[in-house]
Amino acid sequence: MSHLSCPCPHSAPVAPARWGPTQALILLIAFLMLGALLFHEGTPVGEILALLGGCGATGAGTLALAGGGRRLIAVLAEAAVRSGVGR
Repeated sequence: MSHLSCPCPHSAPVAPARWGPTQALILLIAFLMLGALLFHEGTPVGEILALLGGCGATGAGTLALAGGGRRLIAVLAEAAVRSGVGR
């Protein structure tokens, strides 16, 4: 009997992994712990918020690019440049 005529049922295709509540909770806890540790070490709150905001923006941009959201990234980049220029 060849492998092409196997009587066993074929497995269904596996769906791609999705962003779930467990991953979001783990990320939230990691960000809170990082902020608390930096504050405990004497880092000013403004710098902590800037760091965590930058990390969040980088992560969101990466997810958008990986998901095919190139147009969204272009719009966000244009808005960031315009706000930086003061227009």
